[in-house]
Amino acid sequence: MGPKPHSPFSPRRIAWRSFVTGLVAAGVALLLTGSGSILRASERYDDLALFANVLDLVRNNYVAPVDEHDLMQSAVRGLLGELDPHSGFMSKDAYDEMQVDTRGEFHGLGIEISKQQGGFIEVVSPIDGTPAFRAGIKPRDQIVSICPTEVPESWSEGEECRSTEEMTIFDAVQLMRGKTGTEIKIEILREGVEAPIPFTIRRDVVQLASVEGNTLSPGYGYVRVRAFQERTDKDLTEVLAKLRSENPTGLQGMVIDLRDNPGGLLNQAVALADHWIAEGLIVYTQGRDESLRQNYLARARGLEAPYPIVVLVNGGSASASEIVAGALQDHRRALVMGTPTFGKGSVQTVYPLEGGAGLRLTTALYYTPAGRSIQEVGIVPDIEVHEGSPERGVLYRGVRERDLRRHISHDAASSSSSGVNGSGSGEGSGEDSGAEPEAADPEADVDDGAEVEKEGRDVLIARALEVLKSWTYFDRLSEREASAQPSETESHTLSEAAE
Repeated sequence: MGPKPHSPFSPRRIAWRSFVTGLVAAGVALLLTGSGSILRASERYDDLALFANVLDLVRNNYVAPVDEHDLMQSAVRGLLGELDPHSGFMSKDAYDEMQVDTRGEFHGLGIEISKQQGGFIEVVSPIDGTPAFRAGIKPRDQIVSICPTEVPESWSEGEECRSTEEMTIFDAVQLMRGKTGTEIKIEILREGVEAPIPFTIRRDVVQLASVEGNTLSPGYGYVRVRAFQERTDKDLTEVLAKLRSENPTGLQGMVIDLRDNPGGLLNQAVALADHWIAEGLIVYTQGRDESLRQNYLARARGLEAPYPIVVLVNGGSASASEIVAGALQDHRRALVMGTPTFGKGSVQTVYPLEGGAGLRLTTALYYTPAGRSIQEVGIVPDIEVHEGSPERGVLYRGVRERDLRRHISHDAASSSSSGVNGSGSGEGSGEDSGAEPEAADPEADVDDGAEVEKEGRDVLIARALEVLKSWTYFDRLSEREASAQPSETESHTLSEAAE
């Protein structure tokens, strides 16, 4: 027997026909009011009619029932998926997660996790002072199962815990986060232990310091920027004040570590670079029209002393990180050391949608003060560290912008640039222009190739420190040589005396 016929008057079918009618009406409106030619308007109408027809055929004839809501969201994802790798539709959960990244604060356990295909969720490291840290969670612990406070509706009846072997990073994050004060049970498999160890952990507010710093050697500071979040500029100001107090005779050099920093808020990247750049452009963005160019200028607020700087970057340094490195490099304020950066030179504007969802859309491209496009090529270091050097294994080894499907090419980005060498009108607002943060989530994905050993990371920092000390040594030597040389008047007098 064939399938049971649908009632032509069912509410769902009436709603579906209303939707199709709406699409047709939209097509007619485009035909009547579109600014293009009649032919183009007709093509739009045909495309909308085709879309409505396909949706109706799938709904009525697919081998299994389909959820109309999921089908429509899939259609939207498909539409955006054909643009570039950074444009996309965000569900309510994904949109909320993006906002958490921006704030740098969440309710959860406080661990950074990674995942290899076919393996369990692995702890990269617990964050100091968090519930996971206090509970005794250690790096390289394997989270074999998660028993959430509230069991998802999609789980089977009676299922209280679930293995992480087939779980995505996003799903694991959603399960482990929750309201402060609630408890969650996770089972840990640790090296040297035969059976998983159960941990019951009480959630708390976890605040992430986006900037950390310490004194490497008397007079030489180190600043590590993990991501560009809402508090980055504030955190940096506090770290710099701490470094100055630790070095009362003054700072002679600084290492700024941007390795594996995935980016974040544009206004925070500009504010960070502004600490070391006295005047001029820090970055500018260019949209599809020349009139959409926006300049972001240094304001010389809280300007640091003109000590030498080394900026550390690698293939995991993306977006806002590349803006900072490129600005300091173009202004000849710092030497950049490491390997070429990721190459994400595009701006994404986030538009909130109905129901709490969001649309992430590429609306402009970044350019350094000298008019260089970052897109696809990234920032090339002044001192490049190649694989096979003593630092092998230190630097990021993974996918870059040029490897992403449908990425914008460097040639296309370069041809879109106007006003090379920083020319152009209009001062930028210094805000983020809607650029969405791309910082990696805490309790979230850490690229399989990005994990490094502390010893290796210290080696590269030591190299940077050597460069700074050599830099200041030769500066002092030049100053001594200049002071030792007699002035022109003195030379003339000495010459006369010799005669």
